[in-house]
Amino acid sequence: MKKITAAIAGNPNSGKTTIFNMLTGARQHVGNYPGVTVEKKEGLCKYKGYEITAVDLPGTYSLTAYSIEELVARNFIIDEQVDVVVDIVDASNIERNLYLATQLIEMNVPLVLAFNMSDIANRKGLVFNLEQLSELLEALIVPTIGNKGKGKVELLDAVIATVEQGKVKRTHRISYGEEIEDELAKIETIVNDNEGQLTEKYSCRWLAIKLLEEDQDITSKVKSQEVFDVAKGGAEHIKDIFGDEPEIIMADRRYGFISGACQETIKSTVESRHSRSDMIDAIVTNRMLGLPIFLILMYLVFQLTFTIGTYPMSWLEQLFGWAGRAIAGLWPMASEHWFKSLLIDGIIGGVGGVVAFLPNILLLFLAIAILEDTGYMARAAFIMDRIMHKIGLHGKSFIPMLIGFGCSVPAIMGTRILENRRNRFTTIMVMPLMSCGARLTIYTLIIPAFFAEKWRGPMLWLIYLIGIALAIISAKVLRVTILKGETTSFVMELPPYRMPTPKGICIHAWQRGWLYLKKAGTIILAISIILWAAMSYPKPRPESLTGLNSQQAQQVKLAYSVAGRIGRTIEPALKPLGFDWKIGTALIGATAAKEVFVSHLGIVYAVGSAKEGLQTLREQLQANYTPLTGFCIMLFCLISTPCVATIAMTKMETHSWSWAILQFAVLTVVAYAITFIVYQIGSFLTG
Repeated sequence: MKKITAAIAGNPNSGKTTIFNMLTGARQHVGNYPGVTVEKKEGLCKYKGYEITAVDLPGTYSLTAYSIEELVARNFIIDEQVDVVVDIVDASNIERNLYLATQLIEMNVPLVLAFNMSDIANRKGLVFNLEQLSELLEALIVPTIGNKGKGKVELLDAVIATVEQGKVKRTHRISYGEEIEDELAKIETIVNDNEGQLTEKYSCRWLAIKLLEEDQDITSKVKSQEVFDVAKGGAEHIKDIFGDEPEIIMADRRYGFISGACQETIKSTVESRHSRSDMIDAIVTNRMLGLPIFLILMYLVFQLTFTIGTYPMSWLEQLFGWAGRAIAGLWPMASEHWFKSLLIDGIIGGVGGVVAFLPNILLLFLAIAILEDTGYMARAAFIMDRIMHKIGLHGKSFIPMLIGFGCSVPAIMGTRILENRRNRFTTIMVMPLMSCGARLTIYTLIIPAFFAEKWRGPMLWLIYLIGIALAIISAKVLRVTILKGETTSFVMELPPYRMPTPKGICIHAWQRGWLYLKKAGTIILAISIILWAAMSYPKPRPESLTGLNSQQAQQVKLAYSVAGRIGRTIEPALKPLGFDWKIGTALIGATAAKEVFVSHLGIVYAVGSAKEGLQTLREQLQANYTPLTGFCIMLFCLISTPCVATIAMTKMETHSWSWAILQFAVLTVVAYAITFIVYQIGSFLTG
C-alpha cells in the first residue's frame, strides 16, 4: 500500500482539528514534537490504496517563526518533507485565513486548501468562484463542513491528486514591488553563491524573503558574513524608503495578493463590514467611477507638472541663455571660431535644452511615486483589468505599462512578472506607445510653444491617452493575429493604502530623474556634438555666400552640411506630415534617444541664428510652424520608432531580432500613416 504524509495546517478556530478528526476517526495517537512540549497528533486514514498519515500541526496564523508553534509547524513541513500540506481555511473569514496559505505557497510545498465552514460563508452571502481561485493560487480547493462530515471524500481525492501530480514549479508568485524585488534578487544571488548547504534544503527565494524579514531562525543558520551583510543592507534600505520594517511591508503585499485574488473570485450578496481600504476601494475601483477617477487623477498630475514646472524650467532656460552669452563674450564679436560654436551651439544649445526640462520630469515622477507608494497605482492596474481582458491581456500587463511612463527599458524588463508568453510578448511590443520621460521632454517643448496656458495640461493629458488607446488597439490586433491564444488568469495584488514617506517618494522620483540627467550628460552630450559637427561641416565655398545677409548665409551653410543634405533628401517624404528637413533630421537623431529631438532642434536654431543672439527655441518654433505641425510632431514622436535602447531590450527579452525589427518597422509605418491622416484632415479643416 502506498503511503502519504499529509500535514494539516490552519489558523486557530478554523476547524482544523474537526477536519483532522473527520479524516482519521479513532485511529489517532498523541505525543510531543522532539525537544519541545508542543503536542503532536497523528492519525491514519486508508483510501483508494493509500495509507495517509495525517499530522495535525499546531494552529498558527503564519509561519514567521515568532512563536514555538510557528517554528514547529514550519520545521515539520520542511524537515519531514511531507508529501502534501492541507491548509484548513475558515471560508467565512477568507482574507485573514489565506495569509497562512500565501506563506505555504512561498515555501513551494504541494498544497490543498480546504474551505471549511462553507455553510457559514454561504449564509454570510459569500459566493466563491472556486475554479478561478484554485487557478490563481495553484492549489486544489475543496469546500468542507467539518462538523457535519461533508467534503471528506472530495478532500481525500484532492490530496491523492496533488501527490500524484508531484512537486511542480509555481508560475504565480507574490510580487513585493520593484524596490523589495531588487533587494531579494541581490540576496538570492549571494545566497546561491555562498550557502550551498542551505539551498539544498530551502529555495533561494524563500531564504531571501526570510533574510530580508530578519527571521531569526534562518539568520542563525547563515554562515557567510557576506550574505548577512547584503541582507542587513537590504533591510536598512527598505526601512529608509518605506519608513517601516521590511516584514510589515511584505505582510502588506501578501494581503494585497490575497485581496486581489478575492476581488476577482468572490462576490458578496449581502452588505458586510469594510475596512478603511475596502471603503476606499469601493469608490476608486467601482465599475462606473474607477476609470473616470483614474483619468481625473492623471489629468491633475499633468496639470501640476506644467503649472509648477514652468517656473524652475524658465529659470534654467535663463541660466543656459546667460551661459551662452557669457561664453560668446570671451571671443571677439566677429569671431566664428569652431570651438565657440561647439560650446554655444552644440553643448549649451543641445544639452542645455534637454536639461531645462528636468523640473517637469521630476514633478511627473514625484506625482507617480506618490500614487505608487500609497497603493493607488495597483488599483489603476485593477481598474484597467476589465479593459485589458477584452483585448486578450490581464490587468497585470498594465503595471509594466505604468512603468513605461518613466522609461520603456525597465518597463520591458518588468514584463517578467507576466508568466504567459503571449501576454508578455504582446505587452513588450506595445510598450513604446506609453509616453516615456524622454518623450515628455518633447511635449514640454512643443505644448507651451503652440498652446495657451489653459490648454497645456489638457494637451499633455490627451497625448498620453492617445498612447494608451493605441496600445490597447495594437494589443488586440496582436492577440487575434500573430499572438493568438487564451489569456491566463493570475492575481492582481491590492496592497492596503499606506501613507508614503517623504524620503521614499523623493528617492523614487530622484532615481528616475537622475537616470534622465545622466543620459543628458553622456549619451545626449555625445550625440549633440556629433549633430553639431554634422550641421557645421562641410562648409560651402566663401564665394557662394557673397551678397547674402547673415541669416541667409547661415541657411546656406546648414543646407550644405551633412545633416542638411540628409534632411533635404528625406524632406519630400515628410512634407505630407507637415515636417521640413530640420524636423526630419531631428527625428533621425531621436532614434538614438528621444530627448535628442529637442537637443537637435536646439542646435539647428542656435546655428541658424548665431549672429542675432540666442532666442528661445519655442519662439523659433512659433515663428516657423503652426500648432497643427506641433501636434503632429508630438503624435509622430509618440508612435514612431522606439529608441535604440528599447529595441535592444526587446531583442534581449524576446531572444529574437525578429520581434525587435518588427516592433521598429510597424511602429514607424503606423506613425507615418496616422500623422499623415491627422495633418491632411487638419490642413483641410483649417484651410
